[in-house]
This record gives sequence, structure tokens and C-alpha cells, in this order.
Amino acid sequence: MSSRTADDAVSTLLRRIERLNAIGVALSGERQPTRLLELILVGAKELTNADAGSIYSVHADHVRFEIVRNDSMRVAMGGTVGIPIRLPPIPLQRDGQPNLGSVVARSVIERRTLNIADAYASGDGFDFSGVHAFDQRTGYRSRSFLTVPMVDHEGEVSGVLQLINARDDQGVTVPFGDAEQRLVESLASQAAIAHTMHRLVDEQRALFEAFIKLIATAIDEKSPYTGGHCKRVPELTMLLADAAARTQDGPLAAFTMDDGDRYELTIAGWLHDCGKITTPEWVMDKATKLERIHDRIELVAARFAAAKSQIELRGALTGTAPTDELTALVDDLEFLRRCNVGGEAMDQADQDRVRVIAKRTWTTAEGFELPILTDDEVRNLTIAKGTLLPEERQIINGHMTATVKMLDALPFPRHLRRVPEFAGGHHERMDGKGYPKGLTGDQMSIPARCMAIADVFEALTAGDRPYKRAMPLSQALKILASMSRSGHVDPDLFKVFIEENVWSDYARRFLQADQIDVTTGEAARAIVFG
Repeated sequence: MSSRTADDAVSTLLRRIERLNAIGVALSGERQPTRLLELILVGAKELTNADAGSIYSVHADHVRFEIVRNDSMRVAMGGTVGIPIRLPPIPLQRDGQPNLGSVVARSVIERRTLNIADAYASGDGFDFSGVHAFDQRTGYRSRSFLTVPMVDHEGEVSGVLQLINARDDQGVTVPFGDAEQRLVESLASQAAIAHTMHRLVDEQRALFEAFIKLIATAIDEKSPYTGGHCKRVPELTMLLADAAARTQDGPLAAFTMDDGDRYELTIAGWLHDCGKITTPEWVMDKATKLERIHDRIELVAARFAAAKSQIELRGALTGTAPTDELTALVDDLEFLRRCNVGGEAMDQADQDRVRVIAKRTWTTAEGFELPILTDDEVRNLTIAKGTLLPEERQIINGHMTATVKMLDALPFPRHLRRVPEFAGGHHERMDGKGYPKGLTGDQMSIPARCMAIADVFEALTAGDRPYKRAMPLSQALKILASMSRSGHVDPDLFKVFIEENVWSDYARRFLQADQIDVTTGEAARAIVFG
């Protein structure tokens, strides 16, 4: 070899090493798995001046094409080009035996590089019939093959890099040299690490998402009275946030969201009620005023039955017919049953009637005369609105404090650092009268305000709450409009909610057909804006 030829060879090798380093840097910075694989194949082809090549992913029992490139045939499939690869997968076994006839399969099975100088002269037991048929059909000539397994740090083969037809400076097909093989093996090693890191990140992300959805599902299934709330709130939150991000003018014109922002808000939506895991079921499930573990109205009914029997016995002994007294007793019990439901606001007159009824007495089997209602039952039955006492409402509201504490304790990575703020603010109000922190609107982010609207609207329209009938869409829109005017929710976001038909998109997906009594944007605007 002349001195000049040697210098040229060294110069070429140095350029290839520099290119290998540059590819390695690019691999470490690539975030998209598909582009990563494409970068590996393109880089390997550049290093070896190969005409064609493929990247394969390795699975339990087969190897699958991921990217195929052939320069002279102008073929590009898989990867970012979007053209699907219709080639069948390569099995790792045939008839229960290792598939050593396939170059790619053997490379995986034996975890070693296979460098074949000429597929038409190979005597190593490889089955090139498929390759030869392809060549005959297309006029291509597949001669030199370099097949390198991508072995990760644990010794597992995560992929296979195969190059076809190395070319010299004149474009003539030549075998892959030892130097090219070492370069590609080095690239494959770097690629395997990068590919494995991507896979591990994807697996960790999938596990994380599955875990938070498991928590949300557990909370929804913990109580039939929250139904699918934890699943629907993230959906509605994202519908509204995306609509707000599309706004071109007004107070929300500067609000934007990229994919990272959307992912962060979605995670927050799934975690927004995680604190409910600490809320006692007897409070969360209190569907009637007298309910604890069971509905105590039946205990009251038993006392009324005893009192009825005692009145009838007294009448029999005295020879009187206490019809009016018995009728009043029945009426009082039916009244208490209605009061127990808590579906409507209870006026003062009804509360006073409960207290009058409480003065009735009944006699126990031991002969003790007791009030027909206990003080605790009177207090519960006279709840003015809903079914919860103030201290029980405080327990329910305490789930937000628990949510904030739980999420603040988690070491969220940078791209999820705002999850506690988004999830922990959905019960705050624009006027500062919300909880748990009493934040005002200017102290809340737009995503947190989106979730506040989503939480309210989902609760209003939920059709899977056994303690209330599904609310018509028109009524829910009226209530939300009132809340936007009273400082409860963001009026600018509420306007987007209406104008961008977020309400309609959500209704079509999640509301029952008989709830949807508003079908056009014009009708919705008439309801909420007058």
C-alpha cells in the first residue's frame, strides 16, 4: 500500500469515527423512538456507504421490520415516512427449532454479528431463497450483508440492524470490511443503550399512567355515588383547555399548550380527587340524611310501628277507635321518609314539623318511654339542603387537603411539576371563597380554572348518582352560567365553554340521551347569555 493510499484510508477512518461520534450525540438527544431508529439506520448506512438496510424490533417469538430503506430502488418504508411495511415478521423458531436459516433470526439467537460477503456464494446454511426471489422479481442484486444485533446493558437483544450492499467509491458492491463492521457494532451498542433507555422510559411512563388510573378507578368504584367522576373530569378538562388554547383574542389569547402541557394537565385531571381515598365511605356514600352504615329511617319506622301497635292496643282496651291518631302517625312517618331523601331544599316550616314529631314518644319492651326521634336524628332530618351535616361536609371537603398533601409529597419530575397546583385547585373560586387555600382567580393558573369548571359540570350532569336524577343539560348550563356571574368559576373560560361548543362535545360523549335538551350553539347561548 502506498503512503498516499494509507493516508487516505486513515483519513476516511477518522471521518467515519467523527461521524460515529456525531451520531452518538444525536442518539442521546433524540426523544422520539421512531426517529431514533431511523437515525440509527441512516447513520449506519452513511458509515458503511451501504445501499440498503433495515431495522428490526425483537419480540418473544419473532423479529419484526420497523424501517426499510433502499437508495437505488428508492424504497422507504416505516419510520417517519409513514408508508407501512407489509413484509411478514421473521419467526425465531421453525418447527420447534431455532430458525438458524434466517440471517436476522440467527443474529438474535446467537447474539453475534453476521458478515456475509456474498449471499449468492454463502455456504453457511443460510436460506436466501426469499432474497433471491426478491432480486429476480425486481432486478436488484443483494450480495453483501452485515447483520448486527443491538445488545443492551443486560445482554438482551432489543433490535437488529441489517445493512445490504456496501459500495466502494465507484459505486461497486463490495463486502463489508472489518473496519466497517467494528464501526457498525459500536453504533449498534450505542443504539441499543439509547433504544433500551427509550423503552424503559416508555415502560415507566406506561406504569405510572396505569397506576394513577388505577387509583382513580379505585376511588370511583369505592363509592357508587361518585360513579365515573374521576374518569370524566380529565376528559372535560382537556376539551375546555384545548378550546381555550385555540382562542385568538380576548383575555385568553396568550394561553397556549404544547404536548407536554397537555400531558401534565391530563395527569393532574386523573389525580384531582386522589385524596378521596382517605374519605370514609359512610360520609361519601351518605345518600340520605339518616344514613350511616345503613339507613336509620328503618329504625325510626320500627319505632313508629311500635307506637302504632301501642295506640291500637290502648284503643282496644278502652273501646275507642283512635283513627285520627293512627292516620297522623302514618302521615308523620311518610313525611319523615320524604325529609330523609334530601333531594329538595327544606324550608323552616318542614324543619319545625320534624321537631314537633320528635315530641312523640313510644314505649320500649322494657317499659321505658322514649322520644320517637333521637336528638341526632332530629338534627340530621332538619338538614336544610342535601344530606350532610356541617362536620360531614367538612370531612368531604377535607379530601382536597388530603389531595394537596399527597401530591406535594410526590417528587414529580420537571415536566409534571405543576400537577399539584392543577389538581389541587379545582375547588377554589374566582372570588377567593373556595377551598382548601382560598385562592382568588389571579392566583390560579388557567389549567386549574379549566379543571374547576370541569369538576362542577361533570357533577351537575352525572347520570350515575343514585341520590339524584340526571340533570337536563339546559339546567346544568343555567347553573354554570350563574356560577360564572357570581364569582365561582372563570367567566372568560365559561364563555369559551359555550362559544366553542365544549358543552356539546362532552354531552355527546357522556350524557344520557334524555338529558340532552339543548342541541345547538344558538340555543345554548340563549340559555346562558339571554
